[in-house]
Amino acid sequence: MLAYLPRPPTDTSRYGTFPQKPELPAAPGAMAEDRQQQASAAAAKRSALMPNYPSPPRRGGIVAGEPSLPPSRGSMAAQHHSRDPSRCPPAARRYPLHALSVPNIPSSARSKTPARSAAAAVPALEGLQSRRCKLLEEDGPVVQANKRQRQRYVTKVGKCQVNLGNIQEKKRFLSDIFTTIVDLKYRWFLFVFMMCYIVTWVVFGTVYFFDAWARGDVGHRGDPEWRACIENVDGFVSALLFSVESQRTIGYGTRMVTANCAEGVILLMAQSIVGSMIDALMVGCMFVKISRPKKRAQTLIFSKNCVVSRRDEKLCLMFRVGDLRDSHMVDAKIRAKLIKSRQTAEGEFIPLEQSELNLGYDTGEDRLFLVEPQIICHVINRRSPFWDMSAESLRREQFEIIIILEGIVEATGDHCLATGMTCQARTSYTEDEILWGYRFEPCMSLEKGAFQVDYSRFEMTFEVQTPAASAKELHELKELERQEHSTLSLYWDHLLQPCAP
Repeated sequence: MLAYLPRPPTDTSRYGTFPQKPELPAAPGAMAEDRQQQASAAAAKRSALMPNYPSPPRRGGIVAGEPSLPPSRGSMAAQHHSRDPSRCPPAARRYPLHALSVPNIPSSARSKTPARSAAAAVPALEGLQSRRCKLLEEDGPVVQANKRQRQRYVTKVGKCQVNLGNIQEKKRFLSDIFTTIVDLKYRWFLFVFMMCYIVTWVVFGTVYFFDAWARGDVGHRGDPEWRACIENVDGFVSALLFSVESQRTIGYGTRMVTANCAEGVILLMAQSIVGSMIDALMVGCMFVKISRPKKRAQTLIFSKNCVVSRRDEKLCLMFRVGDLRDSHMVDAKIRAKLIKSRQTAEGEFIPLEQSELNLGYDTGEDRLFLVEPQIICHVINRRSPFWDMSAESLRREQFEIIIILEGIVEATGDHCLATGMTCQARTSYTEDEILWGYRFEPCMSLEKGAFQVDYSRFEMTFEVQTPAASAKELHELKELERQEHSTLSLYWDHLLQPCAP
């Protein structure tokens, strides 16, 4: 549970604070000055908040103090200079899984030295960058060791890593013996299957032998005038063979129960009833265990990584699911859980708290027609736990996203969905498996009058231009721009009004 402890909060002071709603100006001159100051401050905050995101298009004229041209390719390349794989090895670009796993490394971006000229600052930045890469290369094995020590709640193949212990009332498992036997592993299931038959054969064979020995059938072996209870049973081995032949209804004809003793008839009836009950139980368990749709989940695949990018002007968390079989899942549903530890306002620590991620259950988008790979989208809004999480703070968090896909196996159900068996596939994503600013590549095309799915492109992603700020900061920035636009409209309306005589 210590792996899911929250990390220290991210330093968001570099984003600055958002100004309050501006008041209406009293005079045109004062309004113009205030407008220029607000425009310059907003442009500075916008550039600090979203360094790799272009400014929105202008609807009106050119305003003094606001840049109207988008950043050039050179500036974009300089901004993404830190993500160049030629500069640092792949291990150096990963953050540690715990805040205390590696020592803090000073960053050149946080230095508070006075600004210098670009020509003098470039060698110093390159020296700091090379030293930082060297330090990260030295700490790489530590980071990899901590990554290996990270304990998942659910593995990538869907196995829950939770072991139940110190169970006092074990008799609860015997009350549901059918489910207990079905849940056993195959080696233990086959062992129980064989022992049920072997024990009953030996028990009834022993009873038959003692009955023959008590009546004297063993001592009068070969006597034609002796009226035996069980014919041709003259030892334990012959009694055991008679038990097997009676329970399995083989009937070779050499050993049989006669009407000379009532106890032999009663034993034969009891063995027939017990054998029928064992057959019904064990054959039923074997049939259910073989026909369970648990293995159907092996052909339901998930993407190895999640991506975060903008879709319809909203920041979204997305992953891809697919079905490898031609027989489709009926009434497929998908849901997601966020596993994260937190501390309440009263000081209570909640380990591994589960919270729901909305995948469209209010709009019906969580019900899938899974005939081709689909990209599942979680919109990061006010109700999302990722509302105030940016690209920087995402790497410093400790959480796990559990994905659960459920559906009815088409081969086991009819059209009315009355007898179908439910299949469940699971996977998980940690914070290191979320790619910020990426999008999945299309894997379906139209060929020869049919849609062709190329599963070799199922995991492929490509980088897109995405702001590094959180959804909350983007919403506040949009509100700020809306207020600026409304203030500018009021300003021009005031200037265009005719002067009163």
